[in-house]
Amino acid sequence: MTTHTATSYHQLPIIDLSAADRGPQARALLHAQLHSAAHDVGFFQLVGHGVTPAETDALLTAMRAFFALPEADRLALDNIGSPHFRGYTRTGDERTGGARDWRDQLDIGAERPARTPGPGEPPYWWLQGPNQWPAALPELRTAALAWIDRLSEVAHRLLHELLAAIGAPADFYDPIFGPHAHPHLKLVRYPGSAGDGTGQGVGAHKDYGFLTLLLQDTVGGLQVQREDGRFHDVPPLQGAFVVNLGELLEVATNGYLLATNHRVVSPPGATERFSVPFFYNPRLDAKVAPLPFPHASTAPGITTDPTNPLYAEYGYNELKGKLRAHPLVAERHHRSLLTPA
Repeated sequence: MTTHTATSYHQLPIIDLSAADRGPQARALLHAQLHSAAHDVGFFQLVGHGVTPAETDALLTAMRAFFALPEADRLALDNIGSPHFRGYTRTGDERTGGARDWRDQLDIGAERPARTPGPGEPPYWWLQGPNQWPAALPELRTAALAWIDRLSEVAHRLLHELLAAIGAPADFYDPIFGPHAHPHLKLVRYPGSAGDGTGQGVGAHKDYGFLTLLLQDTVGGLQVQREDGRFHDVPPLQGAFVVNLGELLEVATNGYLLATNHRVVSPPGATERFSVPFFYNPRLDAKVAPLPFPHASTAPGITTDPTNPLYAEYGYNELKGKLRAHPLVAERHHRSLLTPA
């Protein structure tokens, strides 16, 4: 399959979530659009989600202030010091597909006490723990945790409409979310092209949860692999979230819903790009049951990749991803979990 970049292609589907509240006819049309987008593309732009410009501005203002802090203040939150993979990742320290990603970021999750796995407990409990926050910027903690709560609400509603759209029980997966769900937020800065000329802002990958809601700025650079096998630009759309389905939904529907490869090409020169991906994930100990829905007999089966095994228990999927993406953290805190070379 080729991975050429294409700049001319029809726009991703645009889904208006507020149509769910405008009567049976509007909701039926919404479901038809959602069904098509999730089955055929795996990506769409979401509008009508109810998140206000004021809420967005509060997060983006705090985020830009964080990246404007002196480097020493950001490095004080280095995720190398966190066995829970929380905190700041310096530019070039994260890996996708084994190659360096040219971006820096702050990883944030639900604010919970550290849990060290006991004897016989799954090692994925290491992923639960406290965040790291800059002392000089208390408003960042407020804005980021509020964003996690707000987007969890949007994603919960969207998942219900998506499942209903394909004829499944809308609340089928509610038991594996709830108060112990494992949401994840990244505040990401792409500082421009790497000095060696490589253009990988973040390499091609699929997300391993249920749904991702991405807030991107106006710079662009996100690309999605479409059915022609090529990567196509996703133009920024004011006020929209770019939504993509994660591997768990592909597994749950035996491939009927698509988790789609995507990547970010670094902006040119010293142009900065900011993005905020939010990952709607279930509890770490969630076991994802197959979804009962009327189209199951036509499902093509999940994409198999020997280098990326998928597990029924969510925590193992996330731990696998974190160990690969953050080798410095893995080497310092989790050497016993690494596969011998």
